[in-house]
Amino acid sequence: MSTFAKRERLLLADLLETVGPDAETLCDGWRTRDLAAHVIVRERRPDAAGGSFVKQLAPRLERVMAEYTAKPYEELIQLIRTGPPRFSPFQLKQVDEAANIIEFYVHTEDVRRAQPDWSRRELDSVFQDALWSRLERTARLVGRGVPTGLVLRRPDGQTAVAHRGAPVVTVTGEPSELLMFVFGRQDAAAVEVNGDAEAIDRLHASKQLGI
Repeated sequence: MSTFAKRERLLLADLLETVGPDAETLCDGWRTRDLAAHVIVRERRPDAAGGSFVKQLAPRLERVMAEYTAKPYEELIQLIRTGPPRFSPFQLKQVDEAANIIEFYVHTEDVRRAQPDWSRRELDSVFQDALWSRLERTARLVGRGVPTGLVLRRPDGQTAVAHRGAPVVTVTGEPSELLMFVFGRQDAAAVEVNGDAEAIDRLHASKQLGI
């Protein structure tokens, strides 16, 4: 049975193929070729991927990213479709679903929502619940650096605290849209933001959401 992570992986690969290597994305400074290289390096080159978090590894990550962005675009798409190497932990269904459902959903939307003719996807409740489950687990990590209290709320009233503090900003939306918001795509997220006006401005200006 296909997992949500695998479905989003294939959707991303198809989308990257359709829009081509030089299309805009929501990732600052990245075209679709760069985003494709990032996805591949993350799961195929753990020796370099840590450069996103460890300053000392950043030069290595930059070199490896350059190597992959120089490859034929069709090869990058095929590497995304086929997935990680045989002995990668990402080959395990449970690991793939836990680690990649958000990764591939958000990056698929990074490409979709950067296109001038994009339209919102209709996501079923089972997938929304799966996204919410992952969001609940990562909320405090992605919200750890924000300068205000931050509560994420589903339309049905379920909440997750991303950051404790005052004043509190409450962001309401479907899990898919809340994910876009907390991973730094606030301008592209269909959410309602409530709270003290100054606190909301500070939250938007902080650029501290995401990992």
